[in-house]
Amino acid sequence: MAPIILAYWDIRGFAQPIRLLLANSGLEWEDKLYVTGPAPTFDKTCWFGEKETLGFDFPNLPYLIDGDVKVTQTIAIIRYLARKTGLAGQSDDQQRRIDLITEEWHDFKGPFYPLCYNPEFHSLKPAYLTNAALKLARFSKYLGDMAWFAGDKLTYVDFLMYEIFDEHKLLEPTILSAFPNLEEFQARFEALPKIAEFIASPKFIKYPINNRMATFGG
Repeated sequence: MAPIILAYWDIRGFAQPIRLLLANSGLEWEDKLYVTGPAPTFDKTCWFGEKETLGFDFPNLPYLIDGDVKVTQTIAIIRYLARKTGLAGQSDDQQRRIDLITEEWHDFKGPFYPLCYNPEFHSLKPAYLTNAALKLARFSKYLGDMAWFAGDKLTYVDFLMYEIFDEHKLLEPTILSAFPNLEEFQARFEALPKIAEFIASPKFIKYPINNRMATFGG
């Protein structure tokens, strides 16, 4: 059987939680990377030149091809893989928690990328960090003494949350210091055997977070 293909830019961005889930799954997969050209044009012909030729209903990056299955959009992809690998939640309570945290992840990530690409990044960063701390406090309270965000079982939302927390640690290394349970969550996730192996491998993208035209993380 052909390997699963995950395609995205050669950055972390919206694909990194999916890469982490694939690495943890043990499934055979290929990381297809599109490369944006250098400044000042930042040419993206590598993607836009073939975007409409690949047979997707809604062509976009990231995309995933698994045999005859073709999926775009980060959450649609990660949910598809979660169902395939048993990480979509096993009870109504787990699924309720998963649904909630997925939406909260989206709200938390939403302002992050515009900040990173904004030419006024440095002047906007202090206010952003103040607001981020308020959101992190809510995540910390919600997680409490649970091992994972849906309870005692790892689910796909933990891959989303690990990645967004880690990206924020690159933005501000001490950002989780006031939230010991979130730091413990990060360490617990990184200690998963297949995750630890992936992070130590050449396939893992530590940097960049964002594309080449970003003010931060590019």
